[in-house]
Amino acid sequence: MITPPEVTPAPATKPPRRTSAPPPDVPRIVPRRHLGRWATAVVALLLFATALNSVVRNDAFQWSVVGRYFTTAAVLDGLLLSLWLTAVVMVLGFLFGTVLAVLRLSANPVLRTLSWGYVWIFRSTPLLVQLLFWFNVGALYPTLGLGIPFGPQFLTVETVDLLGPTLTAVIGLTLHESAYAAEVVRGGILSVDPGQTEAAQALGLSRRRTLRRVVVPQAMRSIVPTAGNMLIGTLKGTSIVSVLAVHDLLYSVQLVYNQTYQVIPLLMVATLWYIVVTTVLSTGQFYVERHYARGDSQALPPTPLRRLRGQLAAMRRRLSAATAVDARPVAGRDR
Repeated sequence: MITPPEVTPAPATKPPRRTSAPPPDVPRIVPRRHLGRWATAVVALLLFATALNSVVRNDAFQWSVVGRYFTTAAVLDGLLLSLWLTAVVMVLGFLFGTVLAVLRLSANPVLRTLSWGYVWIFRSTPLLVQLLFWFNVGALYPTLGLGIPFGPQFLTVETVDLLGPTLTAVIGLTLHESAYAAEVVRGGILSVDPGQTEAAQALGLSRRRTLRRVVVPQAMRSIVPTAGNMLIGTLKGTSIVSVLAVHDLLYSVQLVYNQTYQVIPLLMVATLWYIVVTTVLSTGQFYVERHYARGDSQALPPTPLRRLRGQLAAMRRRLSAATAVDARPVAGRDR
């Protein structure tokens, strides 16, 4: 019997080893160079450095005097009064402005017309004129009374004794800001899709409940940015009450430099405090906007800290890539 020859299996070969380095003939993508962008950035940085150098090295600013008066009791008391005025005026202004906005959207023509007339008058008159008018309202109404309309009065008080400088400032600023707040709230309410109101009515919700639970939360996305600008504007606008001898931040600084004649350093103290408070308010506005933008379809903007982390991570990746390219052996170098 013939037996077939034995076949020896071929030795197993290992698969070729893959290298991470790409072949030398693969083109590398080089980002486009924006020479104009870099030139503009260099010019802007040079101008900024020049302006900063002129401010820091100018002896007329007297930075030692600025540091000495920056945290004095008089300045801090004026700052606290400015913050208190800002908070009170914004709360009262938006409460009254919300009522005016609802009246502007009412089906009652009388209420709608009266609300429009209020907004028209107080938006057409400068704030300084309004403050001076309320400060001298005692010339028109020497006494104020409480009683039956067109009838006897049960309580009367002298207007001069009732309206002091601080109360006059609160009244004038609140009436002025409420006119702008009414337009802000009205614009936010109108930005909500009418289908949301129709859906709430189909579910049997009342008009008041629909406004409070459906319309206003969605309108806040449009209200918050403008309200933040109004808050910052109100903070800076409180400086105008110094004409009424209200001891706000600016008036407190004026009292100091009227005695020391160091006008520029004391004005720099007020300027730096306004910058610090405005920066804090702007940061809070950013996070409030993120809170009310959660239901939006667009992606939320990254926070400054997250943006900084992303920039640092991108810089590390670019450095790692550049180091890897420099350390990669070139084909044919060892031949």
